[in-house]
Amino acid sequence: MRVTPAGLAGGDPFSLACQSAALTHGHPSGYLAAGALAVMISELVGGRDLRGAATAAISRLERADGGDEVTAALTGAMRTAELGPLSGDAIGMLGQGWTAEEALAIATHCALTASSFRSGVLHAVNHDGDSDSTGAICGNLLGAALGAAAIDGDLLAQLEGGDVIIQVADDLHDVFAGGQSPDSERYPADKREPDHA
Repeated sequence: MRVTPAGLAGGDPFSLACQSAALTHGHPSGYLAAGALAVMISELVGGRDLRGAATAAISRLERADGGDEVTAALTGAMRTAELGPLSGDAIGMLGQGWTAEEALAIATHCALTASSFRSGVLHAVNHDGDSDSTGAICGNLLGAALGAAAIDGDLLAQLEGGDVIIQVADDLHDVFAGGQSPDSERYPADKREPDHA
């Protein structure tokens, strides 16, 4: 979930996300799922559709050592999406979401079968597994695919810290996608060292 902004970075978002996730996810499926998510976000903000973004992530995973589990999970998500939205019970065929590749698969399935931002996120959180993770990942995918205007107003109105989140998201986009320099007042380059006296 936390690696989503890596998808906005130029260069190689897959490697950046894998390196970031490896700090806490030592198993290859953990950090490779993060890399796959970053590829999907990068592809979505570049104008690709969800299916194309998932296909690009699978292509990148196929070149990575140890990517078989994540590749299989994403492939399964794409196959089940062809059948339409799975019920909360049936979504268990993709896993419970307690591992990174399962969470990515469930979120991807829900995003691919969504008729709107709300429907996708609701689908992603209505199962008995790690639904907060699957909901967050699905929201990231749908937000990148559909844009902020697709997020229901009542959801945004209840968002704690919404103004700050929107400002930081806009700043990330301006820097990574737009090539602008960070706002020096909001993000000072010269952090002072704490006084250890």
